[in-house]
Amino acid sequence: MTTTRFCLVRHGETDWNVERRLQGHTDIDLNKRGLAQAEQMANALKRIDLEFDVLYTSDLQRAAKTAQAIERLFKASAIVSAALRERHLGVLQGITTADAPKVAPDLWKSHLSRNIMEDLQGGESIQQFANRIQAALEQIRIEHLGKTILLVSHGGALDMMYRIASNQALDAEKAVTVPNASLNWISHDGVGWKVDDWADTSHLEDLALDNLDL
Repeated sequence: MTTTRFCLVRHGETDWNVERRLQGHTDIDLNKRGLAQAEQMANALKRIDLEFDVLYTSDLQRAAKTAQAIERLFKASAIVSAALRERHLGVLQGITTADAPKVAPDLWKSHLSRNIMEDLQGGESIQQFANRIQAALEQIRIEHLGKTILLVSHGGALDMMYRIASNQALDAEKAVTVPNASLNWISHDGVGWKVDDWADTSHLEDLALDNLDL
């Protein structure tokens, strides 16, 4: 059997992460700590002498700029894909988790319940998001069978990849953290997915924030 390995990286910290403001497709830049985290992550990959065959990144700048740290250190060029974006959170985008229950109480309640058909008024439902991420992951796997793929994306997207790899239900409560600039490993042996390692932040100098964009 041919095993295809993925090293999944969440982007570095943004000001909206600190403010607990829902980002979704909003194109927020890394903050100073996020840029430092990206460098620490890339250096950690260099220290373990990671040999990867291809680098992918979401097109949103918080992911793309995190990937740039890898590009510079490894002299690699990332393949940019909008399919690896965070979930579109509709009208909740730009709202803090503290304000959401006051601004959109019914929608926030539906969101927290993990109603998989709720599209958040113009966003993506969990089911639509899952379909997009699963299709993107499968396409990359098929194109690079037996290879090691380094992939930079978002907290919600990586949580979805964990669900796919662990066969976790879409409406189940979140089971893992996805810290900024963390390293997460999944693989496919030609038969099915499995999670190999998750939420490694040992390379970061400070604590990293968990994801909000479910």
